[in-house]
Amino acid sequence: MASIQLRTSIPGPNSREWLKKRGEAVPAGVFHYTPIFVARAKGALLEDIDGNVFIDLAGGIGCLNAGHNPDELVRDLHDQADRFLHAAFSVAPYQGYVRLAERLNELTPGKFKKKTLLVNTGAEGVENAIKIARAYTKRFAVICFEHAFHGRTLLTLSVTSKSNPYKQGFGPFACEIYRIPYAYCYRCSYGLEYPSCDLYCARKLNEIFKFTVAPESVAAVIAEPVAGEGGFMAPPRDFYKQLVSICREKGVLFIADEVQTGIARTGALFACEQYEIEPDLLVSSKSLGGGLPIAAVTGRAEIMDAPGLGGLGGTYNGNPVACATALAVLDLVEKKQLCARANELGEKFVARAKEWQRKWPQIGVIHGLGGMRALEFVLDPESKTPATQQTKSIVRYCYERGVLVISAGTYGNVIRLLMPLVITEDQFQEALAVLQEAIASVFSQTTPA
Repeated sequence: MASIQLRTSIPGPNSREWLKKRGEAVPAGVFHYTPIFVARAKGALLEDIDGNVFIDLAGGIGCLNAGHNPDELVRDLHDQADRFLHAAFSVAPYQGYVRLAERLNELTPGKFKKKTLLVNTGAEGVENAIKIARAYTKRFAVICFEHAFHGRTLLTLSVTSKSNPYKQGFGPFACEIYRIPYAYCYRCSYGLEYPSCDLYCARKLNEIFKFTVAPESVAAVIAEPVAGEGGFMAPPRDFYKQLVSICREKGVLFIADEVQTGIARTGALFACEQYEIEPDLLVSSKSLGGGLPIAAVTGRAEIMDAPGLGGLGGTYNGNPVACATALAVLDLVEKKQLCARANELGEKFVARAKEWQRKWPQIGVIHGLGGMRALEFVLDPESKTPATQQTKSIVRYCYERGVLVISAGTYGNVIRLLMPLVITEDQFQEALAVLQEAIASVFSQTTPA
């Protein structure tokens, strides 16, 4: 039996009514991909207030790797909510915060002693990681990458790359931020090809230290192991080894932003494991909370202890209910073998996408790692001109037919998959069939004979 159940046109009458209310009550700058309002969700399915059921390939922008409302998580949430909702860890500590910190210290890459700070969001995690790096190194500069997305606060916008819409009208930004090209092999900034390039983009860091900012001034290099909003580009396997090696030589810390890549999405609990690197500081969030807001900064104990007493904290940091759901998520990842499932889903998607690519050369490249996958669309494979409007049309075609997908990419020409990793095989194939129809519909006029 099909999972998609469409009872009205999309959006339905109830969603249309609430879209009008949304327009009156919510700022215009708050974006949403689909014109529907959610009523309930379970696993990989989402039902709107008109009774339409969708297959969710967006996962709350990567927050639902363990699925919508898993029973175990909801049980632990209720158990904690029945006891207390808030105490403020800085006023009266509680066990959940410490238990989650212990768990993340154990699970994150690196055999060294670690400590964990809990905060509310990925952006807050990134901001604190930079603060901690500066406190430890007594340096101020930060090196980041093109196509990066690290958040929407002033400091995290400063290390975020895409100008429009994220940074437009919000400057001036934080100083001493230096940006270098990312390992975006499909659109190499240096006009080179891997592997003959010998990872020139990683080795370029040495030139940055020589000509742009002295390493003695640099606190940290920050990177997403796989680009998120930038388009899901996964660098070559040895890129980060080279990069981290240079950082170690110069006494510069390496911060891994695993907000979107973490919690089994790439086929390992953290993507750094795939690249066989041990970051000095690692930021996790999104799927860590299973749908509740929580984030963590986990790092070498001596680095994490650098800020003085009272230098770290926040009123809601490490909320007890979110700690409970995070612990439940980590249990579910292990119990349901979600890392293996991510790899399985990724392999099946790539096999299917390669068939599509032979039919539609407008699929310029298949990006990603494990279950974090994406298609980059171009007008033609020679010019690689981004097919931005066509990508928007694919998103719309899909949600009008019962599948939620979201776009990404600096040029807005990437469709990314962030489906809950608990999605069933039938649901996955049903959703891919709709995505295939969308691609065929949008590019039918230029499909080769």
